[in-house]
Amino acid sequence: MKIKPGPRGNSRPEVNLVWIKRDLRTQDHASFQRAESAGLPYIPIYIFDQRLLNHPDVSDRHLAFIRASIKDMNVVLSPLGKSIREFYGDSLTVFKWLNESFLIKNVWSYQESGIALSWDRDKAVREFFVENHIEWTEFQQNGVQRGRKNRKDWIKNWYMTMAEPLIVNSFSPQEDPIETKALDLSLFDWPIDIVPQNNPPEMQPGGQTKARHYLMTFGKERGANYARFISKPHKSRMHCSRLSPYISWGNLSIRQVYQFLKHHKNYRHHKRAFNAMLVRLRWHCHFIQKFEMECTYETKCINQGFELMQHDNNEELLLAWKTGTTGIPIVDANMRALKATGWINFRMRALLVSFLTHHLDQDWRKGVYHLAQLFLDYDPGIHYPQFQMQAGTTGVNTIRMYNPVKNSKEHDPEGQFLKKWLPELAHVPIEFIHAPWEMSELEQTMYDLNIGRDYPKPVVDVIGSAQVARKKIWSFRKRPEVQKEKKKILNRHVIQ
Repeated sequence: MKIKPGPRGNSRPEVNLVWIKRDLRTQDHASFQRAESAGLPYIPIYIFDQRLLNHPDVSDRHLAFIRASIKDMNVVLSPLGKSIREFYGDSLTVFKWLNESFLIKNVWSYQESGIALSWDRDKAVREFFVENHIEWTEFQQNGVQRGRKNRKDWIKNWYMTMAEPLIVNSFSPQEDPIETKALDLSLFDWPIDIVPQNNPPEMQPGGQTKARHYLMTFGKERGANYARFISKPHKSRMHCSRLSPYISWGNLSIRQVYQFLKHHKNYRHHKRAFNAMLVRLRWHCHFIQKFEMECTYETKCINQGFELMQHDNNEELLLAWKTGTTGIPIVDANMRALKATGWINFRMRALLVSFLTHHLDQDWRKGVYHLAQLFLDYDPGIHYPQFQMQAGTTGVNTIRMYNPVKNSKEHDPEGQFLKKWLPELAHVPIEFIHAPWEMSELEQTMYDLNIGRDYPKPVVDVIGSAQVARKKIWSFRKRPEVQKEKKKILNRHVIQ
């Protein structure tokens, strides 16, 4: 991409930049605080980096959520001449172009625990900043601590971060530097064919305004039954916090959520439920801390001894899993719900991965990007370590092999979730809804359902495939390569 020339030398006006990444909010925001106190005009920017957008973990639902979040932030910022400018292109090229038009003094952003591509982007950008005497300050993101070699005192430091006072951001008016310069931003416009549409109403809308609404309703009423219904695929949709997309994209900081719930007037009434949520905020940062220390988890087994394990990798089985046509109702309902809404609860996510990697004998990499694209709350630091934990490739965690029929009966006993997302089974009685292949031909005729025509036959035998998988993975864990890696992992990631 050609860099548009701008005014040279001392005629370039001095500005600072706030580089927004996964911090799409205007409160508890260190970068904005620093920019407001620096005494120079500043430009908040968001870069849709082409290389990152072409990576297979990205989907339109992510981009639509981000753009809605930016629009919501601009409701606060635009009247003050500080609207977030969207750039589409190579990040380094964007910064070079801006530095041709302005004399950039400082850049402030939050650290990002992203994939290797984002790390490479940041290294290239940092080198450019150093060469051009631009000061770049990165603030710690939530409770994730950069530069760690182990987990000594990690929990203590996390709680100290959560206890710090929230940043109360205020914004003063300024003349928009980009508007007054009348710069040609068309160089960084979105190509028409890739501009994402708004997400459908079945998905949670992006933005800090909606995030605060979800937080308030959870504290006021929805959170009372959080611990009770957290694993239920139907009831969790109401009683889980549903804050995960807002936390993942930074519409809310972890500290905002933590302090809101900890000091909420309902905390003493729903202490068990609220504490269960607060612990999961720490778990959130715990998994991202793993990825921050080793972003190779995106493409390599956490325990590299498992790289030697062979898989069937049947493409027809993989397609059935992706399209929600495995013939196992709880698996198919979750995949269809996820495709439509971008969200399912933790247990159902674990069940999907378990079924893929154990029952279908697929390498975890065969499905990891598919779910990344579907999760509206996709965060690399959460996604890859948890995916591998459920796939059993850590060699450390207990192997969780979920029986889909048993889980369906336990967590959706009346079949509410199944019937909502599998309308072809709407008239099947409860005694057959969890395993409809057990119906006789006469019973199928009675309930106007033909297994194999109206709903698929099971692609695998649930019990038999689990037995094979269990024997395979447990025997593999005993191999010396796996045991050697296990020791390294424990030394690096066990919290002290």
